[in-house]
Amino acid sequence: MIQNKVILGVVGLLLVGMMCVFTVNQTEKAIKFQLGEIVKNDYEPGLHFKFPFINNIKKFDARIQTMSAKPERFLTAEKKNVIVDSFVKWRIGNVSTFYTSVAGDIDQANLRLDQIIKDAFRSEFSKRNIKQLISTDRSAIREILTNNSKAVAAELGMEIVDVQVMRIDLPPEVSSSVFRRMEAERERVAREFRSQGAEAAERIRADADRQRVVTLANAFRDAEKLRGEGDATSAEIYAKAYGADTEFFTFYRSLNAYKKTFSSSSMIVLDPDSDFFQYFKKQK
Repeated sequence: MIQNKVILGVVGLLLVGMMCVFTVNQTEKAIKFQLGEIVKNDYEPGLHFKFPFINNIKKFDARIQTMSAKPERFLTAEKKNVIVDSFVKWRIGNVSTFYTSVAGDIDQANLRLDQIIKDAFRSEFSKRNIKQLISTDRSAIREILTNNSKAVAAELGMEIVDVQVMRIDLPPEVSSSVFRRMEAERERVAREFRSQGAEAAERIRADADRQRVVTLANAFRDAEKLRGEGDATSAEIYAKAYGADTEFFTFYRSLNAYKKTFSSSSMIVLDPDSDFFQYFKKQK
């Protein structure tokens, strides 16, 4: 009988002891309540104590949460709509503020955070046009959005870790007009390139024609020069040959004339006493 009472007493003490302690994991944040009032919220991971029936503990996930926002339309500085697809990484900062602001509900926190991020997007996108949004480095936009939303999120006990813009699209009606402008711009650039190419081609063609004329003129000049030098050399040779033996040279020239004249079928009427037949009359 006494042994049973001891066992019951030990079990009771164990139960009371278990009710007096609680653990906080590294992935958790905890709040201690005393009769419904928050008395402590800065617990480190490990084993902690409480008073049964007086204190109760609520734990919250301290890991990074992801809020994937639906694609939303925002107006740019030029009053054009853009469709932005983004997501936000956040975690609980001040767990006490988080509990009093959104009752510790993750879904409610995401709804409140979604509105904060939309306001930050709306404010930032209204300062830039479409070209600036597309050409600006995404890391710069991310840093600005993160800094702008941190202070407001902190009022809800939330800490913004990262804001990422996955995609910036144009609405269909804007996309078609932008594409038409892009096509017109590309066509203008293509026409400019074609005109520059045609100009370069005409310049090259004109230069080639000029070089052709210059080359032909130089060749004709050199040919005439060579022909003149050849004629001069030929005349000089003839003159030397004629001066060496005038009679023989005259006889040789007459033989060539006879050969050309009598080898053809043409009829020639000459006086027999003309100089053309002088060597026919001479006999040794």
